[in-house]
Amino acid sequence: MLQFLNIAQLILYIGGLALAGQGLLFVLSGQRRATNMFYQLFEIVNRPWIRLARLIAPKKISDTQIPFVAFCIVSVLYIAVTLAKIEHCVSVDMQGCK
Repeated sequence: MLQFLNIAQLILYIGGLALAGQGLLFVLSGQRRATNMFYQLFEIVNRPWIRLARLIAPKKISDTQIPFVAFCIVSVLYIAVTLAKIEHCVSVDMQGCK
């Protein structure tokens, strides 16, 4: 169980950092972001989170706001997994939770 929670936490952590990096490059690159290699890499890494956010979000939300929605979803899931990990470690008296 602990290994599953660690893997889920790692995947969400990578997704959150990639979404934050894409947002930072969105602000810094301006209109040239379409030719920025790192921005394109972040778009590829974040594609699953963007699709999930598009499925969950109402149709009124524009496509430019979907990455922010994805970041919020990933953040909430990361907090939920972290709390589940803490609960698991407390329930097993911290055995193997170093």
